[in-house]
Amino acid sequence: MRSTGTTAAPRRRRGTDRTTQALVLSLPASLVVGLLFVVPLGLLVWMSMTDWPLLGEPSFVGFAQYGAILDDPLFLDAVWFTARYTVITTVLLTAVALGLALLVQQTRLGTGLLRTAFFLPASMGLAVAALLWFALYSDEVGPLSDVLMALGLVAEPVNWLGTPDGALWSTVLMVLWRFAGFYMIILLTGLQSIPTQVYEAARIDGAGWWRTFTGVTLPLLRPTLALVLVLSVTGSLLAFEQFYVLTGGGPDNSTVTVVSTIFRQAFTLFDLSRAAAMSVVVLIALVLANIVQLSLIRKGADS
Repeated sequence: MRSTGTTAAPRRRRGTDRTTQALVLSLPASLVVGLLFVVPLGLLVWMSMTDWPLLGEPSFVGFAQYGAILDDPLFLDAVWFTARYTVITTVLLTAVALGLALLVQQTRLGTGLLRTAFFLPASMGLAVAALLWFALYSDEVGPLSDVLMALGLVAEPVNWLGTPDGALWSTVLMVLWRFAGFYMIILLTGLQSIPTQVYEAARIDGAGWWRTFTGVTLPLLRPTLALVLVLSVTGSLLAFEQFYVLTGGGPDNSTVTVVSTIFRQAFTLFDLSRAAAMSVVVLIALVLANIVQLSLIRKGADS
């Protein structure tokens, strides 16, 4: 018994030493996170509860800024548009990326070429991609209208960005082209991690393609799909460059996103406190959306 006690004590000391060492090693990273995230977040929340003029002392107003933005029709319209855009983009991006990943996985020849071709747009900056598509959509020099006119599908150049629905779907198409290849690589990695023995067992049981896809592929791909959904929802809720370049928020402010509203409030109207309150609301929405997504996926995996 005495020897057992003496051997247990060094083990506890070694465990304590490892914990202390881990805390010491993580301290620099914790300080960086605190300086770059926690402190700015605290300043943002404090700024949102003040009336902070560019010149003069800020005055504490409590939750007045939040009440003001909830009564602001422009902000509410931006929230509704951003929500619509997020749902449309997330569903289409996930479906297209999964389809491309399945295509690349099933292709025997030219897999590397296909993967490179699909991923190539993702290497381009979003603002640059938007500028490229802005030129393609141009009703004066853009080739899209010329191609449709040459095929006899339209009689005159199409003003792709001239209507609210046209501006929305034109932007969605550009985003699909830009991001589908990136999400395809993520999903392809998940598909390739599924053991081939599982598919062989499904074939032995007589499962067809659809049953194998819904009963084997999708359940085992849930963690990867969760990552794609989180990235897509986060990126869509924070959409700014594509609309800033392609539509400028038009026509008639129909494509103004929440981030565009924050940008206008801060750098055009110079209302920093109102912009801070909007930013806090967006941050809360992001956190809640990701929590809901992950919980639903986890429940599906458990079932």
